[in-house]
Amino acid sequence: MFTGLVEETGVVRSVEPGDEAIRLRVQAKVCAGDVRLGDSVAVNGCCLTVVERKAVRGGAVLAFDLLRETWERTNLSSVTAGSKVNLERSLAVGQRLGGHFVTGHIDGTGTITTWERRGNDHVLEIAAPRDVRRYVVFKGSVAVDGISLTVAAVTRGGFRIWIIPHTHEVTALNERKVGDRVNLEADMLGKYVERFVRTRR
Repeated sequence: MFTGLVEETGVVRSVEPGDEAIRLRVQAKVCAGDVRLGDSVAVNGCCLTVVERKAVRGGAVLAFDLLRETWERTNLSSVTAGSKVNLERSLAVGQRLGGHFVTGHIDGTGTITTWERRGNDHVLEIAAPRDVRRYVVFKGSVAVDGISLTVAAVTRGGFRIWIIPHTHEVTALNERKVGDRVNLEADMLGKYVERFVRTRR
């Protein structure tokens, strides 16, 4: 379980295809501090397991194995050496929940249609698949590349979000451009409500 509060941006060091999985290596500093083999880390919002840890100056390089499902369903298939990715360690019991409950299970990818500065802030519009849009509500929560964000408007084909300067500065959103894919995870509360209502009917 995660909160959608990105702890740092890591730098992709390599993406290596293999027979059974794709090995993704990311250099981290904050998240590498107490991470051990087998721990979960959200990479662009996708929950991955640390399978290798190699200490380097100023941090460590963490390795993750991506199965075909993860590769095809997320934007991790678009990263290359040098790309920035959002990182967050799993939520520990007793920690403050500053964002919203994020599982790290990506529902699908959206496409950035608008990404521009408006005054001190930025406006981000995303075209989202129907399976994600059904759970998006005005003033509700959505995770975009693992970032807990508030929906400012629901549009015909997606939604709009306002990005404050801090979020723009400390996340990988500052590398994104119109046409880029982003990982989306809808609020799990909506999914449970829908399931309960269906069962009741």
